[in-house]
Amino acid sequence: MRVCAAGDELVSMSVCALLGPVRFFAPSSSLISNFNALNRAFINRVSTGRHFRSYNPMASSMSSSSSTNKDVPEVAEQLAKITAPYGSWKSPITAEVVTGASKRLGGTAVDGNGRLIWLESRPTESGRGVLVKESDNPGDEPSDITPKEFSVRNTTQEYGGGAFTVAGDIVVFSNYKDQRLYKQSLISDSPPQALTPDYGGRSVSYADGVFDSRFNRFITIQEDGRQSSLNTITTIVSVELDGKDINDPKVLVGGNDFYAFPRVDPKGERIAWIEWGHPNMPWDKSELWVGYLSENGEVYKRVCVAGGDPKLVESPTEPKWSAQGELFFITDRQSGFWNLFKWFEVNNEVAPVYSLNAEFSRPLWVFGTNSYEFLRIGAERNVILCSYRQRGQSYLGVLDEAQSSLSLLDIPFTDIDNIALGNHCIYVEGSSALHPPSIAKVTLNERTLGVEGFTVIWSSSPDILKFKSYFSLPEFIEFPTEVPGQNAYAYFYPPSNPIYQASQDEKPPLLLKSHGGPTAETRGNLNPSIQYWTSRGWGYVDVNYGGSTGYGREYRERLLRQWGIVDVNDCCSCARFLVDSGKVDGERLCITGGSAGGYTTLAALAFRDTFKAGASLYGIADLSLLRADTHKFESHYIDNLVGDEKDYFERSPINFVDKFSCPIILFQGLEDKVVLPNQARKIYHALKDKGLPVALVEYEGEQHGFRKAENIKFTLEQQMMFFARSVGRFQVADNINPIKIDNFD
Repeated sequence: MRVCAAGDELVSMSVCALLGPVRFFAPSSSLISNFNALNRAFINRVSTGRHFRSYNPMASSMSSSSSTNKDVPEVAEQLAKITAPYGSWKSPITAEVVTGASKRLGGTAVDGNGRLIWLESRPTESGRGVLVKESDNPGDEPSDITPKEFSVRNTTQEYGGGAFTVAGDIVVFSNYKDQRLYKQSLISDSPPQALTPDYGGRSVSYADGVFDSRFNRFITIQEDGRQSSLNTITTIVSVELDGKDINDPKVLVGGNDFYAFPRVDPKGERIAWIEWGHPNMPWDKSELWVGYLSENGEVYKRVCVAGGDPKLVESPTEPKWSAQGELFFITDRQSGFWNLFKWFEVNNEVAPVYSLNAEFSRPLWVFGTNSYEFLRIGAERNVILCSYRQRGQSYLGVLDEAQSSLSLLDIPFTDIDNIALGNHCIYVEGSSALHPPSIAKVTLNERTLGVEGFTVIWSSSPDILKFKSYFSLPEFIEFPTEVPGQNAYAYFYPPSNPIYQASQDEKPPLLLKSHGGPTAETRGNLNPSIQYWTSRGWGYVDVNYGGSTGYGREYRERLLRQWGIVDVNDCCSCARFLVDSGKVDGERLCITGGSAGGYTTLAALAFRDTFKAGASLYGIADLSLLRADTHKFESHYIDNLVGDEKDYFERSPINFVDKFSCPIILFQGLEDKVVLPNQARKIYHALKDKGLPVALVEYEGEQHGFRKAENIKFTLEQQMMFFARSVGRFQVADNINPIKIDNFD
C-alpha cells in the first residue's frame, strides 16, 4: 500500500503512524472525565462477561431513549446512557469486525447428490475465491473444494461472474492466475485438470458456461484480449471435456460485440443466448437468439426471438429451457419492467407469463445471474420459483403459469439475489436488515408449496449478530427531486448505540453514499460497513438516485445524457431532505462513493456546495480520460450517459478545480483497468496545488474494488479519521493512526 504525502513522496503505512497529534474539537474536561469513567465501567462489564440488559436502539430516533429487548447487554439497566457527541461513541463493531464480515458470495449451484456448492471470496486470503461444499450430515462443517494453489475467479468484462458450473459430480471453474478453465471431481481428491490452453497471463478468459451432454463438451463465453486488451473479441465457444488433448476452443457464435447466457435445451438440439453491440449496454437494448445444432454440434440456423424489432425497445435477459424444452426468458418490453416471457417456437412469437410492475431480473454487470427456477409438482403441474424487486424490497414467489397466478413465500429475507433449486428445497442468496448476505435453505410443502423451513447455510458474517443491539435499521425514504413531481429513493440509517446518546440540541453528522454503476441499485440490508458508522453516532444514507435500477426502465433512463446532473442533484436533494426533516446536521454533511459513485462524489463537491467533505474510492475525475482508457464493455457506456464533447468537458470535475472548496480523500487500486490510477493522481495533484486539504491512498495489487482485508480495514478507518478531523467536531474513540493530509497537517 502506498500513501501520497507532501512533496509528492510516497511513504509507507508505518510512517503514517508517526505523523504526530491530530487536531480535534476539544470537549470540556468534565465531559471527557464522565466519558472515560463510564467507558471504563462499560469495558469492565464486557471483560468480566456481564451482559447488558436488552435495549431496542430503534425504539427512538436520534437521541435513542431506552427500551427493552432481550438481545441487548445488561449494562443499559445498570448505567444511565453516556451523553457524548455524535461520532465519538465507542462501538464493538470495529474495522476488524467489518473486514471479517467482508466475505463475498460468487454464486451457488447444486451437485448431483443435492448438496449445495458455493463460491466465496476471502479477504483474509487476499480475496482468494474458494468453492465450498455443504456437508452430507446436517450440523457438520462444510468443506473446501478448491485446492490452495487455485483461486476461482474470472476477469471477463473485468467484473467477471459465472466463474464455475456444476453438473453431477463435476465442476468446471476459471482459475484467477491464468484464467484457464479447469475440470475437477467433487467426489475424489484428484487435482483439477486443465481444459483450455495456456495463452500466457490472463489475456483469455471464460464465463457463464454450461455442460452439453450430447456432445460431451462445455459451452461458454470466451473473451480474447490477445490482440488488444481494450478491444477484446467475445464469442460463444465449445471446450472439449474428455481431457485427452487441450485444444483451442471452437467458436460456435460470433460477430457481435458481446454475448451472455448460452443455454442448451434438454436434448442438446438448440442453444439460446443473449447478445448486444455498441453503443448499447445489455440493459439498454439486447437480443435473444436461438440457434439449431447440427449433428456435428455446429449452429446451422438461428432465429431472433426478442429484441430484433427496431420499433420495440427491450433488453431480454436470462433465457432458460424447461425440462419440456420450452424457452422462457425475462424482458422489459412494453411495460418497462423486467417480467417473465415465454417463446412459442412454431410461429416465433412471445407472450408474457405474468405481468407486474416489478423487476424479475437485474442489470447484467456480472455473469451468472439466476433469478428463477422450474419446479415440477406431481406428474403434470409445473410452477416457476422466482424472485423480484418492487419499491426497494425483494420477494420470493411461486408463479403458476397455467393459472396465471403469483403467490408469495414468507421468508425473512427482504433482499434476494440468485436462487438455486435443490432436492425438495430452494437455496436463496439473500439478506435483510437483520441478516448479512447469506445463503438460506428454504424447504417447501410439496402439496401447498408453502414454506416449511428456513435455515441459514452460509453467512458472510456469522458473528455479526452478537452486535444486534447496536444495529441501525434502514428507513426506506422517498424524497422530492429538483424535477417537479419526480421523487427518488434512499435508505436512511439513524445513529444507534445502546450505551451512548447525544445531547438534545445536537444533530448527527451525515455520510451520504452514492452507489456505483451508475446503472445499479443499493439495497437496505445488514451491511457491517454501515453499522460501523451508525454505531459511532453518524447518520448514514444510501441513495438510489434517478438512473438506478429496481424501479423500471423509465426511472433507469432518467440518467441518459444526464450523468453528473441527475445523480448529483438527487444526492444533494436527499441530504437537504434529511436536514429539513431535523434528522442530521446541515453543517456536517459528507459524501462517499466508489467508481461511478466516486464520480458523483467529486461532481457534487465541484458543482454544488451541499457537502463539507468527501471520499472518492476509485472514482472518475475526467470523463474524457475514462472514455479513452476504459475496457471494451464500458467503452461506449458513458456516451449515452453524458452526451457530446461539450458535456464531457463541463461535467468533468478535473476541469473545474477552482470550484472545489472542501477536503477530499482518494483511494485507488493500482491494477484497476476500469478506472485507471491516473484519474486519482490527476485530481489529487490538482487539488493539492490549489491548496485544499487532500490525501491519496494507493493500493498495490488491488483492482476495481478492494479485496484484501488490510486494505478494506485501512480504507474504512481512514475515511472515519479524515471526516472527523476535517468537519466532525468530535474525537474518534478508536485508536487509529491518521495519514497525513496535504495542506492540513
